[in-house]
Amino acid sequence: MRRSVLLGTGSALPETVVTNSELAERVDTSDEWIVERTGITQRYIAGPDETTASLATDAARRALEAAGIEASSIGLIVLATATPDQTFPATATIVQHNLGCTGGIAFDVAAVCSGFLYALGVADSMLRAGMAERALVIGAETFSRILDWEDRTTCVLFGDGAGAIVLEAQEQAEGEPARGVLATKLHADGTHNQLLFVDGGPSTTGTVGKLRMKGREVFRHAVVNLAEVLNEVLESEGLATADIDWLVPHQANARILDGTAKKLALDPAKVVKTVGEHANTSAASVPLALDQAVRDGRIGRGDLVVLEAMGGGFTWGASLLRV
Repeated sequence: MRRSVLLGTGSALPETVVTNSELAERVDTSDEWIVERTGITQRYIAGPDETTASLATDAARRALEAAGIEASSIGLIVLATATPDQTFPATATIVQHNLGCTGGIAFDVAAVCSGFLYALGVADSMLRAGMAERALVIGAETFSRILDWEDRTTCVLFGDGAGAIVLEAQEQAEGEPARGVLATKLHADGTHNQLLFVDGGPSTTGTVGKLRMKGREVFRHAVVNLAEVLNEVLESEGLATADIDWLVPHQANARILDGTAKKLALDPAKVVKTVGEHANTSAASVPLALDQAVRDGRIGRGDLVVLEAMGGGFTWGASLLRV
């Protein structure tokens, strides 16, 4: 059986850190207000010379270094982002050029905060189908570019960053303990478009637009959808919540993370949380959190890990892998 095995992880953050107190100097808010409602204490904001592509490239290089392989061996790059450097071409092609691994497959996936899960599902399918032997799956965002800094209910929630993983197609004999991506489940429901969206685009307004969100409604859907898709991906492999070593969820809001864990009766100690220091980095949040947990030693070889996310669209999904 051919499976996509995790070889390495990497991440990148902008140089500038903005604390809640610093943000309160320009926005009508306070550290107490933000922490109480979101658990966020700071976020990283991209400078003029930092872009989605540059952050993605840095994260990819660190993942390649961790994997111990050369960029020239990468035949597939799938990059999830809602904030590309250009309308076209795909930001993945810029990363490909930066890494010097041109000639393979490179494209972007747009599923907002669920983007990394969508990108992972696509890359896994392509590796198993034999279209490439090694892949970079990247989530990268510069959400600060599309925030309305006059809207304190949304601008305090988001940050910039990138995370990446290297996958390799490996043949595994029947009966051996399965490693790599075991299952991925993805969903979308476009009827909820107006609960989380950007009010612009090339085809409608000709402008980039700003992020708009109805937070309470998003929260309600998130807890239900994330719990359901996690159970779905576990059941597909005959597993239960108790079998999970680690849950790496989308880092949207500490209250959503706590609510999801409670609904699943999952030990909160098994949930990787980075929202406090990174804020919501959209498609970058899952690989950022995964990389941190791998590098600090929490997640190790043989661990059963579930990745999950929900974003605008709505889109949502979960992936089950054994490291």
